[in-house]
Amino acid sequence: MVKVGNSLDLSAIRAAHERIRPHIHRTPVLTSERLNEASGASLFFKCENFQKIGAFKARGATNAVFALDEAIARRGVATHSSGNHGAAVARAAKLRGIPAHIVMPSNSAKVKIRAVESYDAHVVFCEPTEDAREIACAEVINKTGSTLIHSFENEHVIAGQGTAAVELLEDVPDLDVAMCPIGGGGLLSGTAIAAKSMRPKIKVIAVEPQNVDDAAQSFRAGRRLITEKKFTIADGLRTNVGEPNFAIIQRYVDDIVTVSEEAIISAMRRIWEIMKIIIEPSAAVPYAAILDGAIDVNDKRVGIILTGGNVDLDALPWICSRDR
Repeated sequence: MVKVGNSLDLSAIRAAHERIRPHIHRTPVLTSERLNEASGASLFFKCENFQKIGAFKARGATNAVFALDEAIARRGVATHSSGNHGAAVARAAKLRGIPAHIVMPSNSAKVKIRAVESYDAHVVFCEPTEDAREIACAEVINKTGSTLIHSFENEHVIAGQGTAAVELLEDVPDLDVAMCPIGGGGLLSGTAIAAKSMRPKIKVIAVEPQNVDDAAQSFRAGRRLITEKKFTIADGLRTNVGEPNFAIIQRYVDDIVTVSEEAIISAMRRIWEIMKIIIEPSAAVPYAAILDGAIDVNDKRVGIILTGGNVDLDALPWICSRDR
């Protein structure tokens, strides 16, 4: 794990952007008149569902892997992940020509397992608990000498994730609000630093499922809380917020709100139907807060990071709920 310190600022995020630029897409920002009219706002969707590996995670993992010095990199990299971060680390390692070891819970979505395997990574399965993931990953690192690329408690990962917000604000500089989901806090940390540095008066708002609301509880309490995780369809957000990430959130983030499972599914389906693009449940969480009236965006210009599009098409939530 890399210590996250005071060196993590806009210049570090811009340096990350230069490092990863040859290896990522500059994803488009899309709008929808119908969604604007329904919300009373101007919505700008940063489409990281079109990113390499189908998610924003390509940014942070690529920056972290390519920031390693040559001697350390040769020993390989390792991480634990339920999907997108694992695929991102595997891809970055393959680009750099080094080994990657990815620990995945046994109940990970098949589409995400296939994605990791497609980059020739060594996959190790474990029980679907946070403790099991960390223990298995520590064993892999001890055996191989590889370097941990943590999915959010890593300065280079956070800087890489912040590049999405840099691009968004370069394309739409006059935003009033920037929104993204919150799980471990890597994306939110990078987004908040970038957004507040580039546009100090912007409001940074994060959204998480009500069933896994540790970040919102922590934000209200003013201290980091660890909570038991219930089921959420937004499986990428089940992680408790990281300690260094929460310190950044306390400094830069204006609010964290929560949404129901029903709102997430409705938002996901609405974006599919109206914008004609595929997003995964975690990516729908910020728009769910607008759709559900959890925040007031009337007459505001709102940037929303659509975090990914890796969906198991055999288990779409509106089909599964209909069949039950």
